[in-house]
This record gives sequence, structure tokens and C-alpha cells, in this order.
Amino acid sequence: FKGKSKYIDKSSVISNGVILGKGVSIESGVNIGYNCIIGNNVSIGNNTVISNSIIGDNVIIGRNCSIGQSGFGFAINADNNEKIFHKGRVILQNNIKIGANCCIDRGSFSDTTIGENTYFDNLCHVAHNVEIGNNCIFAACTGIAGSTVIGNSVLVGGQVGISGHIRIGNNVRIAAKSGVFNNVNDNDDIMGNPAINKFKYIKN
Repeated sequence: FKGKSKYIDKSSVISNGVILGKGVSIESGVNIGYNCIIGNNVSIGNNTVISNSIIGDNVIIGRNCSIGQSGFGFAINADNNEKIFHKGRVILQNNIKIGANCCIDRGSFSDTTIGENTYFDNLCHVAHNVEIGNNCIFAACTGIAGSTVIGNSVLVGGQVGISGHIRIGNNVRIAAKSGVFNNVNDNDDIMGNPAINKFKYIKN
């Protein structure tokens, strides 16, 4: 414990070796694994589980979230699919807000990282090795597949699915229920499934 906490519920479980900053608020049923670092003025909602994570200052995490668990990584073979060991972390930078019931997977061979001032609505999923920039907004039920890189100031509507191993540029806006399968250039507005430039979509 680096300083005085604001509130830690007696039913929460904080493993030995966890580093907690000043002014931390931890609600009932929270479980924080031993290899976590939690910054100053962080708020963690009821029943959230955090492991393998470094969390910056002024982060708000809603109830029933899972952060730092292994991702959906495996090698396919004919007889038995083999799960890939995950050794990465989740890194949440400062001033992030995570809504209720969100899942953020730890990286497999690198880290899953989310930039400053990025907000997630409820029921979002971020897969392993995803990199997200600063000042992004993700509406409810957004799913981001593994190893995708997303730039700064990206706005994503509800129920958007983003494929893995692609790059989305800065200042991109993605309409609700879009399916994004290809790289997206800076400053582009896209919609549809598969998502294309909104003017092409409306023209069609």
C-alpha cells in the first residue's frame, strides 16, 4: 500500500504483493491478483476480478469486469487444439473508464494496452495483444479481436465487431453494428458489414 485508501470493502480479496496507490476505492467481492499494480484514485466496482495488470491513475472500472485473464489463443491441429500460454499483461493508462461487465484479456507474447482517457461502455471485449490509443470511445457490445492496433480519438458505435491483426488509424469513426475486417486509414468514417467508407455505403 503506497498511501491511504479511500475505501476497501472487507469482502474483497487483495493478494500479497499487490501495490495500491492513494485514494483507491474497492467495492465488495473484488479480487486482485498478486502481480498487479493499481495507481492513485482508482475505483473498482463490485465483483470485478483483476490479474496480470498495471493500472494507472484516475481509472474507473465498473462492476463484474474481468481484466487480465488469458485470451482466446490456441494452435489448431487435427487431433487436439493446443492452448497458447499467455505471459503478457494488461496495461491501462491514466483516466480510463471501463463500464460494467467488460472483459480485457492479457497479452500472449506482448501486452494488451489501452491509452489515456479512453472510455468503454458496458459489455465490451478486448482480446489479447490489442493496442488502443488515447481518447477513444467504444459503445456497448463492441468486440475487438486479438492483435489489432487502434489509433487515437477513434469513436466506435454499439455492437461493432473488429477483426484481428488489422490497423485502424487516428480519428476514425465506425457506425453501430459495423463489421471491420480491413485496415482503416486516418480520418475515415466507415459503416456496414463489411465496413466501407460511409459515402460509398450510402451510395450503394
